[in-house]
Amino acid sequence: MAASTGGPGQCVVWFGDPLPQERDALAAAGWQLRAIAPGNGTGGIGLRAGDTVVGMLDLRDGDEATAEAAVELASEYRHLPFLAIVPRQLADAAAVERLLAHCQRHFVQAPPPGSLVGAVTGLARSPASDSPHGLDALVGQSPAMLRTVAAIRKFAPIDLPTLVTGETGTGKEVAARALHDLSRRAGKAFAPLNCGAIPDNLVQSELFGHERGAFTGATARRIGLFETADGGTVFLDEIGDLPLDAQTSLLRVLQEGTIERVGSHQPIKVDVRVIAATHVDLEQAIEDGRFRADLYYRLNVLRLRMPRLADRGEDIVLLAQHFLDRFREHHHATRARGFSSNARRAMLAFDWPGNVRELLNRVQRAAVVAESELIGAADLELADTAAAPNGRGLDRARVDAERDTLLGCLRDSGYNVSQAARRLGVSRVTVYRLCRKHQLRIEQLRRTGTHR
Repeated sequence: MAASTGGPGQCVVWFGDPLPQERDALAAAGWQLRAIAPGNGTGGIGLRAGDTVVGMLDLRDGDEATAEAAVELASEYRHLPFLAIVPRQLADAAAVERLLAHCQRHFVQAPPPGSLVGAVTGLARSPASDSPHGLDALVGQSPAMLRTVAAIRKFAPIDLPTLVTGETGTGKEVAARALHDLSRRAGKAFAPLNCGAIPDNLVQSELFGHERGAFTGATARRIGLFETADGGTVFLDEIGDLPLDAQTSLLRVLQEGTIERVGSHQPIKVDVRVIAATHVDLEQAIEDGRFRADLYYRLNVLRLRMPRLADRGEDIVLLAQHFLDRFREHHHATRARGFSSNARRAMLAFDWPGNVRELLNRVQRAAVVAESELIGAADLELADTAAAPNGRGLDRARVDAERDTLLGCLRDSGYNVSQAARRLGVSRVTVYRLCRKHQLRIEQLRRTGTHR
């Protein structure tokens, strides 16, 4: 499958030195960045015909002489719409006044990354930048999330297999939909399948279809997932659970672009992009003989790693409010409208073993049981960390809250690991890992029915 060439892009020509978070925010919003230091000339910018281009003059680290040099340099780009970041001590400089007279908008102080992106996009007035797509579901402004969104934008136009990795509940299917929505296949089908949810004897038929009489109960021809999604994208979640015989058939799709229905030896051409996801270590699965090495290398052409929720900082609070707002849209009688300070502290202190999926479940439950307009830590069933006197106390509170959550879920599940994993929205492997971390012995808990 050939890579797509990509159309016109969006570019910010930045005169100065953007901060790392500004680079991340612009990349996540789909803007390429060409940074030019005043006095270094304009060579190597590499703009393409048809690009949407905005100029940005950054004078935060300069003096009036630097401003004069920047004005001369930027004069070559006077046909562009411009923004400027100007420190207050330079706002009245003659050189700056001349350039600001040309700028359609300027900042006296540096705006936050989100505000910066909005200003750049609004100045460009690019219709494409406002089009809805799967990225709308990826809420967050943390460095980890901005890097993830930037990678999605970079990978989406490249028509190659992509492997999405990360813990259960980090949003791998949401990322896969965004990759599809931003690709040339966006108008075609997006066909997801959880490989671990299909019985082994039915996987081949589900993926590739079957002919009438191929096996007992096959009373008619059936079209499989790959034929249904021809021209679009197939998303195979939990690819590590795919049986070995189906792995062989999937390898043929990636190598030759053909499938064979069960009960037939007639190859059928299909044009699909394959996105696979896993929370398990496929390298270890290869060593254990559970996954084909050649298939792994075919799938792992582009790799997208989804960050843990606990590594996303203030995104946790943003996501919680987003989930609450969405819940209120469908349940108008919901009294809760926001989160108390102790709830925000508790959310930031918690380790979130179930990641975004666990956060969604806790917010929805809290929205139902909360008695006031502000959801508290107790409504979320999280420990209030307000009494913790220092960082060590916060760490202890976080560990205790995680242990209590795990223990309560195990108790409610009758100490059945599979049921507990489903309740938490995590894998069985994660439950066992957390039990080891907190020194909880499943067999002993089952015998005693207590937490000792």
